[in-house]
Amino acid sequence: MTFHYKPKGVCSREMILDVEDGIIRGVTIQGGCPGNLQGISRLVEGMEVENAVSKLQGIRCGRKSTSCPDQLAKALKEHCMESPRKGIL
Repeated sequence: MTFHYKPKGVCSREMILDVEDGIIRGVTIQGGCPGNLQGISRLVEGMEVENAVSKLQGIRCGRKSTSCPDQLAKALKEHCMESPRKGIL
Protein backbone atom coordinates (compact mmCIF):
# COMPACT_ATOMS: atom_id res chain seq x y z
CA MET A 1 0.00 0.00 0.00
CA THR A 2 1.43 3.36 -1.03
CA PHE A 3 1.16 6.24 1.42
CA HIS A 4 2.07 9.93 0.89
CA TYR A 5 3.19 12.03 3.86
CA LYS A 6 3.98 15.76 4.08
CA PRO A 7 6.75 16.17 6.70
CA LYS A 8 6.68 19.13 9.05
CA GLY A 9 9.62 21.19 10.34
CA VAL A 10 12.25 19.70 8.01
CA CYS A 11 13.73 20.36 4.57
CA SER A 12 12.12 17.37 2.83
CA ARG A 13 8.79 18.07 1.13
CA GLU A 14 7.18 14.66 0.70
CA MET A 15 7.71 11.05 1.76
CA ILE A 16 6.23 8.27 -0.32
CA LEU A 17 6.07 4.93 1.49
CA ASP A 18 5.28 1.49 0.18
CA VAL A 19 4.42 -0.81 3.08
CA GLU A 20 3.10 -4.34 2.73
CA ASP A 21 2.17 -6.63 5.63
CA GLY A 22 4.12 -4.51 8.12
CA ILE A 23 7.29 -4.55 5.99
CA ILE A 24 8.72 -1.43 4.33
CA ARG A 25 9.04 -2.24 0.62
CA GLY A 26 10.13 1.20 -0.58
CA VAL A 27 10.69 4.79 0.52
CA THR A 28 11.11 7.85 -1.69
CA ILE A 29 11.83 11.20 -0.05
CA GLN A 30 11.63 14.40 -2.07
CA GLY A 31 13.64 17.42 -0.98
CA GLY A 32 16.09 17.49 1.91
CA CYS A 33 19.66 16.13 1.82
CA PRO A 34 19.62 13.69 -1.11
CA GLY A 35 22.52 11.44 -0.11
CA ASN A 36 21.47 11.06 3.51
CA LEU A 37 17.83 10.47 2.69
CA GLN A 38 18.63 7.99 -0.06
CA GLY A 39 20.84 6.11 2.41
CA ILE A 40 18.13 6.08 5.09
CA SER A 41 15.57 4.93 2.52
CA ARG A 42 17.74 2.00 1.46
CA LEU A 43 18.52 1.03 5.05
CA VAL A 44 14.87 0.76 6.07
CA GLU A 45 13.73 -1.17 2.97
CA GLY A 46 12.87 -4.72 4.00
CA MET A 47 12.66 -3.68 7.67
CA GLU A 48 9.58 -4.20 9.82
CA VAL A 49 7.73 -0.93 10.41
CA GLU A 50 7.95 -1.37 14.20
CA ASN A 51 11.73 -1.79 14.09
CA ALA A 52 12.25 1.23 11.81
CA VAL A 53 10.05 3.45 14.01
CA SER A 54 11.91 2.44 17.17
CA LYS A 55 15.27 3.28 15.55
CA LEU A 56 14.24 6.59 13.93
CA GLN A 57 11.80 8.30 16.28
CA GLY A 58 13.17 11.08 18.42
CA ILE A 59 16.20 11.90 16.24
CA ARG A 60 16.74 15.65 16.05
CA CYS A 61 18.38 17.78 13.37
CA GLY A 62 20.53 20.42 15.02
CA ARG A 63 18.34 22.64 17.20
CA LYS A 64 15.13 21.49 15.53
CA SER A 65 12.78 19.34 17.59
CA THR A 66 12.53 16.85 14.71
CA SER A 67 14.48 15.53 11.71
CA CYS A 68 13.81 13.71 8.45
CA PRO A 69 14.35 10.31 10.16
CA ASP A 70 11.94 11.35 12.96
CA GLN A 71 9.41 12.50 10.35
CA LEU A 72 9.80 9.16 8.56
CA ALA A 73 8.96 7.42 11.86
CA LYS A 74 5.89 9.66 12.20
CA ALA A 75 4.88 8.86 8.61
CA LEU A 76 5.19 5.12 9.26
CA LYS A 77 3.12 5.41 12.45
CA GLU A 78 0.45 7.45 10.65
CA HIS A 79 0.39 4.92 7.82
CA CYS A 80 -0.21 2.11 10.31
CA MET A 81 -3.13 3.99 11.86
CA GLU A 82 -4.76 4.44 8.44
CA SER A 83 -4.02 0.99 7.05
CA PRO A 84 -6.60 -1.80 7.11
CA ARG A 85 -4.28 -3.70 9.53
CA LYS A 86 -4.40 -1.13 12.33
CA GLY A 87 -2.39 -1.82 15.43
CA ILE A 88 0.82 -3.04 13.80
CA LEU A 89 2.70 -0.73 16.19
